[in-house]
Amino acid sequence: MSPSRERVAVVDLGSNTTRLLIADVRDGEISELDRRTQITALGQGVDASGRLGDEAIERVVGALSDYRGAIDHAEVERTVAVATSAVRDAANGDDLRARLRDELGFDVRTIAGEEEARLTFLGATSRRTPEVGPTMVIDIGGGSTELVIGVAGQDPSFVVSTQAGSVRQTDRHLDHDPPRQAELSELRRDVRTILTEAVPLALRGSVRAGIAVAGTATSLAAIDQELDPYDPERVEGYELDPASCERMLAMLAALPLAERERVPGLEPARAPTIVAGVAILVEALRTFGLESLVVSEADILHGAALRAPAES
Repeated sequence: MSPSRERVAVVDLGSNTTRLLIADVRDGEISELDRRTQITALGQGVDASGRLGDEAIERVVGALSDYRGAIDHAEVERTVAVATSAVRDAANGDDLRARLRDELGFDVRTIAGEEEARLTFLGATSRRTPEVGPTMVIDIGGGSTELVIGVAGQDPSFVVSTQAGSVRQTDRHLDHDPPRQAELSELRRDVRTILTEAVPLALRGSVRAGIAVAGTATSLAAIDQELDPYDPERVEGYELDPASCERMLAMLAALPLAERERVPGLEPARAPTIVAGVAILVEALRTFGLESLVVSEADILHGAALRAPAES
């Protein structure tokens, strides 16, 4: 391996998923070697209880036990592990971090919402050109949604982390299966208020393009194309518009969970929170007045991998 190349592993402990990226990083370029996702629902119930649940913790420990073996096998030179909304918000988040350090050797760093957003912007725009102009990157997570505005290749000019996450909004608003129209309407009003209060009107109007990352967006791209099995090459760069997102939201919200789990293109484990996730994306498109946005497979994992050599 050349001296200018570094093999990096990035672990992301999100509110809904626990993910791994192993990649070679050289001169600002990423070559993916392995990428894995397990839906662990770490943030489920945190909004109400303020604590990570025992079962969710065990799911995360199990996922990271698997990832530990993959990282060791790949002879990784640097491992970066970050925790986001669920661990930030939970009273026992430090207990989980200590357990992962002592049992599995992961030094997990809990990052602030703004750092999460900046890393996501770096990853999402790494494949884009500055000529596009001001771009909004949206990362819909389980506990929070990050919105970042900037130009590719530059530091973002605006960063905000909001409390509009798919797990959080599901816990707050969707009590029935399938959700009632009144519940969905209230969820959308809540999200609309959060987004409009988080981003000034003039800044929303300056945005010329949008990029959506993470599971809600990639799931919609797969559902719209009825991808079975999932094909990341057909998801990367896929265009979503408000009408198609509204159509898929109506379809998903009308189905009970057992039927939603069988929708082509949707990973069954995402079915419990996908309705809230899509509602957040629809409201973001409306709030920013975007005619469409593109889906990106590159996100916080890639941003953290690109940043890792600079932090040595």
